[in-house]
Amino acid sequence: MRKITRQPLFNFPMLLKIVGMLLLIECAFLLIPLVTGLIYHERDAFTIGATALGTCLAGLLLSRGIRPTHTRLSKRDGFLLTSFVWVAFSLFGMLPFIFSKSTPCTVTDAFFEAMSGFTTTGASTLGNRPEMSNCLLMWRAVMQWIGGLGIILFTLAVIPMLNTRGGMQMFNAEMTGITHDKIRPRISQTAKSLWGVYAILTIMLTLLLYLGPMSFFDALCTAFGTVSTGGYTSGIAGIEAMQHAYVKAVMTVFMFLGGVNFALIFRLITGQPKQLIRNDVFRIYIKFIGVMWMCFAIAGLVSDGYNGPVRLLLDPLFQVVAISTSTGISLLPVAGWGGFTLILTMVMMFFGGCAGSTSGGAKIDRMVYLFKNIRNELYRCIYPNAVLPVQVGGRVASPQLVGKVVAFLCIYVLVVLIGAAILTIMNVPFVDAFFSCFSCICNTGFGTDITGLGESYDMLPFAAKWVLSLIMLIGRLEVFSVLVLLLPSFWRRG
Repeated sequence: MRKITRQPLFNFPMLLKIVGMLLLIECAFLLIPLVTGLIYHERDAFTIGATALGTCLAGLLLSRGIRPTHTRLSKRDGFLLTSFVWVAFSLFGMLPFIFSKSTPCTVTDAFFEAMSGFTTTGASTLGNRPEMSNCLLMWRAVMQWIGGLGIILFTLAVIPMLNTRGGMQMFNAEMTGITHDKIRPRISQTAKSLWGVYAILTIMLTLLLYLGPMSFFDALCTAFGTVSTGGYTSGIAGIEAMQHAYVKAVMTVFMFLGGVNFALIFRLITGQPKQLIRNDVFRIYIKFIGVMWMCFAIAGLVSDGYNGPVRLLLDPLFQVVAISTSTGISLLPVAGWGGFTLILTMVMMFFGGCAGSTSGGAKIDRMVYLFKNIRNELYRCIYPNAVLPVQVGGRVASPQLVGKVVAFLCIYVLVVLIGAAILTIMNVPFVDAFFSCFSCICNTGFGTDITGLGESYDMLPFAAKWVLSLIMLIGRLEVFSVLVLLLPSFWRRG
């Protein structure tokens, strides 16, 4: 009688091999800050070089030393790999901050900084210290650029062997939103097209900023932080350059584009503008920003926060787009405007940009589904037998999809509340605890100083920073991809 052997639940050899490939990619990206350090003759260049060498060796050991019996990945493998890769990248990405010659920091602060960078949250325990080297500033910018569209998406673009069921699961787990359109027949082709759009926008913004008052270094760092909607700046010089009206206007346009579904931008570039114009979510995105713009302008006018009509129009728009797209750059005294503006800020942080973009938040797409479902339920209070499907973009959403949206939003809020409760146990004031968790899950990165009760993330207890690092990851991978790992059923056969 032939013995039937059961396949293992997880393909760990293949998972480790892929992690090794990804570490080699991270090593390649480390060459950018390494070259920066060599150009500016900085001592931190040695630290970056050592990190790149260590990352390369680890990548080679895993990718070449492990020989899996088969390359097939299951849905479980996809979920596990997606979360683990982001942690692995952060563990290696934090090393330059720990061993930095200019601004050395603790393991906790370094991991927080790396996770914040890769998840494009932009929250920082280091801030923009004048003594921070240019190569570290560049590495922070590169980290958020990598995480903008996603580490896994880049891997799918360069490793064709992942065009499998598990590869599709990784694509769905990392790309933000409710549903994911394949703009090309194969996953790798879709990933290449999206990264192509991403690179083109980054190059365009870098050149436009360089034509203004910025140096090439500041322009490149700012472009990485803007298109990725990460928000890290190139230090004091970059912040000062942002005070120019030209820089604000250019950044506003590209932050706005960072909040748009990149599949729609691809179709626009390839001669299908009607796909963008007819998209319901995109139109709501524009209207939402317009309404918030007017509210911010009125609030600023009442508080005498502006001088002249140009600042009255441009500054509120810049701030609204920065918040709505989770870029998190704050050039205006938001906290000084009072509670009304703070409430609007939290609303924009929660809504975020469009699905399939680099922005954080719960996404406007989900809000459209939610509000249409609420409207239907209110109507059924009067007409219980009415059949009212939720329809978005000419498509009728299935009850399962609507239920998943509602579950997502409930879990989203629960994570904030549980996280805030844990932080209060660590003696963090409630408002600061709530706002920090809310900012991190939305991947916006506003510090607790915006509430007027605290100073910055640097002031939080070390354990709170680890909690917030987890919350940043949950927000970037959109809840389900991380929390599914906590289910006992995930680790055993059904």
